[in-house]
Amino acid sequence: MNRLEAGYSRTIITPMVGLGISGYYGVRISRGKLDDLRATAVALRTGDTTVLLVSADVISFPTRVANAYREAIAAATGVPREAIFLHGTHTHTGPYLYHPETGAKLPEGHDALIDEYVTFLGHRLTDVCRAAIEDLAPARMGFCVGTVTNLAKIRRYRMKDGTVKTNPGMGTKDAPEDVLGPIGEVEERVSAVRFDREGKNDILLTHFGMHPDTISGYYYSADWPGFVTETLEAALPGVFAVVFNGAQGDVNTHLVDPNAPCADGMRVNNDPPRGYVEARYAGRRIAGAVLGIFDRPFYRDVEDIRFLDEPAVCPANKPRPEDLPEARRLVELHKQGRDGEIPGKGMDFVTVIAEACRMVALADGPDTFDIPMAGIAIGDVALVGIAGEPFTAIGRGIRASEAEGWELVLPCCCTNGSEGYFPMMDAYEEGGYESRTTRYRAGVGELLTEKGIEILFKIRK
Repeated sequence: MNRLEAGYSRTIITPMVGLGISGYYGVRISRGKLDDLRATAVALRTGDTTVLLVSADVISFPTRVANAYREAIAAATGVPREAIFLHGTHTHTGPYLYHPETGAKLPEGHDALIDEYVTFLGHRLTDVCRAAIEDLAPARMGFCVGTVTNLAKIRRYRMKDGTVKTNPGMGTKDAPEDVLGPIGEVEERVSAVRFDREGKNDILLTHFGMHPDTISGYYYSADWPGFVTETLEAALPGVFAVVFNGAQGDVNTHLVDPNAPCADGMRVNNDPPRGYVEARYAGRRIAGAVLGIFDRPFYRDVEDIRFLDEPAVCPANKPRPEDLPEARRLVELHKQGRDGEIPGKGMDFVTVIAEACRMVALADGPDTFDIPMAGIAIGDVALVGIAGEPFTAIGRGIRASEAEGWELVLPCCCTNGSEGYFPMMDAYEEGGYESRTTRYRAGVGELLTEKGIEILFKIRK
């Protein structure tokens, strides 16, 4: 028997001009917007159980901020904190939700501006969750799965000298000549979950895993997730849309390898556009795949909803004592704004800084970290939230639970917190940005995969 109710609400969360834009190690002070940032809440209820699925156009929520927001939403709505799934789409053209440590000159009053926006966003999230609950109506759930080929690209590359680099060059024209090829397997699956409601607009949840880092610059934008929403709602009158990003820690849209194969029968210019055009292209490709499967869903009755919030305990990636003096020197140069004295350019520079910051932060740090993880089961469809950026192999490993009786499993990045990158074991041996900068010892990817599967087992009917 179907007992499901679904509600929807969306609000604008675009910050004031002058707030820093998150996503890189250099400071970018916003000059305006290309499009609005939004926060969307989907409320789902069966009987006395209500859950909230919230997606916001921010790079991620720092864990302490996520905890505070979830506590405030719980107090305002009566929904248990553990039943609030707070997701950041990971756009790299959204605002700071933390105070950056850098020597770059910041405008006067910038710290106060961050605090003001963080408070504002908390109120917005509480409001949108209240409104979604007030919008609840009887609903029927359906889901469908398709593919988006030749879009997502592995961003870790093996070089001819044996090293591994992240994003060594973008596009066919400026790809380094010493690139051998990508390391890893792209996840091309796109999933759609629809809630057809009685007397109200239907709700469409889209899930795809890829970095929203196509624009850069000094203007706010939701990046490709915003274009997915915009395209779907324009093509499907009477439908509200929302995007949840998947396992994307080693995937973006940038083509580095000029010899990368296209899918059979496809003729696509593999020299990708830049910036806003690229974001629109990616969003429309993903939305197009959803439109192609939208009318063929598998409908299922939903008798109950279940949830679990349970952290994974991960060993810390502490530095060797002999590496600390140089790490401290590099961090101090960065804080003083003397980046020109630090070796490397582009991602090589970012890797050096991020690795040094990791070493200094963990010199006297804890031996283990608790990584927030969560599961929400809507009948036999489940979302698994990971507080950070999992490699695609983690998503595939958790999704393998579909063979154990789940109809559909959706692993989501940047949920209920932000704790950095989660590489797989072999990435530590290979090197590269993610494995050199992560706060966790080798094996974290496999550990989180096992924890995701464990959570799914615990919330099975």
